[in-house]
Amino acid sequence: MAKYRVQNPATGEIVETFEVATDAEIEQTLAAADGAYREWRERSVQERAAVVKRVAELFEERKEELARLIAVEMGKSLAESIDEVEFATAIIDYYAVHGPSLITDYEIPSTIPGKAIIEQLPIGTLLGVMPWNFPYYQVARFAAPNLVLGNTIILKHADICARSALTIQEIMEEAGVPVGGYQNVFASHEQIATMIADDRVQGVSLTGSERAGAIIGEQAGRHLKKCVLELGGIDPMVVLDADDVASVAKAAWDFRVYNGGQVCNSNKRMIVMDDIYDEFVAELKKLADGLVPGDQLALGEGEYAPLSTRVAAETVHEQVQRAVAAGATLEAGGVLSDGPGAYYSPAVLTGVPRDSASYREEIFGPVATVYRVHSDEEALELANDCDLGLGGSVFSTDEARAARVASRLEVGMTHVNTIAAEAAELPFGGVKRSGFGREMGPIGIGEFANRRLSFVAK
Repeated sequence: MAKYRVQNPATGEIVETFEVATDAEIEQTLAAADGAYREWRERSVQERAAVVKRVAELFEERKEELARLIAVEMGKSLAESIDEVEFATAIIDYYAVHGPSLITDYEIPSTIPGKAIIEQLPIGTLLGVMPWNFPYYQVARFAAPNLVLGNTIILKHADICARSALTIQEIMEEAGVPVGGYQNVFASHEQIATMIADDRVQGVSLTGSERAGAIIGEQAGRHLKKCVLELGGIDPMVVLDADDVASVAKAAWDFRVYNGGQVCNSNKRMIVMDDIYDEFVAELKKLADGLVPGDQLALGEGEYAPLSTRVAAETVHEQVQRAVAAGATLEAGGVLSDGPGAYYSPAVLTGVPRDSASYREEIFGPVATVYRVHSDEEALELANDCDLGLGGSVFSTDEARAARVASRLEVGMTHVNTIAAEAAELPFGGVKRSGFGREMGPIGIGEFANRRLSFVAK
């Protein structure tokens, strides 16, 4: 099978294939990126922001086309694909509008006579290694702030997102990013390592698995390159109480199965207080029952879209089956389709033993895993008993109670009475094995900035 391809996960049909770059092409990419950087950084931040603003406009103008591309590539429903394009557009526009003010020079007090200024400057060419689950959103939150800052981008996208990856480069160049300033590469793992080692690359950002993060982090560290890693999550959603259990369960279900459950900060562990647990699980089962596979390009009521690949669906199925073998109960769903399609029916899983390997696994698919607890302390202990720490949420009619519990979650993002607050201005990232660094918001634009001290003595 071709490494870089467009393969419809609903049918398994390979629509397009693409050749992996040659080593000579990688060298040309590096040279072009470095050359573009030396020109791009000399433009004013207002000029760069205007180009990025045009990128956002083109994303909006081509929204339907862009949405259809990723729906075919990785199985996202057309409605969710449009949502993603709109979110990516908002992120790009945010940095076009607010980016210049976020990197303005500022003076700091000094005990030495003179003026101390902190400048925020670009550092050079950056390598982005991006995943398939949000083909535009992941790129937007990395590329937009860095282009405004004055860095240039080499983007290695997931092997199943080849056509959308090329289209992003096309839009960047049409908007006025200089040729070489944003380049897609169909690179091999070995070529990624070569680019990280190259002196013309000054930083690397990865969104992906723990395994990939460990590899990229090690390579970046060996060559003393700054890196940002956004890795997996097994985020807790703690439900302490609810006036309307059905409503909270519906919100939990909708977020858990969004994008086929293939979301890093999805509510993968639902931790529910004993007195509402049975009702909560019963509501989830109602929502899971009766669903049937559908066409992601025309998804109807009661239908679900495929996962990204047949392998992804088989992996989720195997994880659920291992959990059941360890003592968990499959309450609803959990059916792997026959044939080449990547369909896995959204599932409800309870009673996963805490001493099982399954308890520690991230299930990257539409599986609502529910745990019963009897106190706030037990809920918190369970929530924090995890190697990952991306995000987490706490629900209660008593906001102060929920906030107290949320404040003790060992995660990068906490939420009270909402599962995940996501917007262009809100920083995103985790702790523990979920990685380090932040993207989006006022923090994201500074991750690959040279915060240079400029001191003029009196």
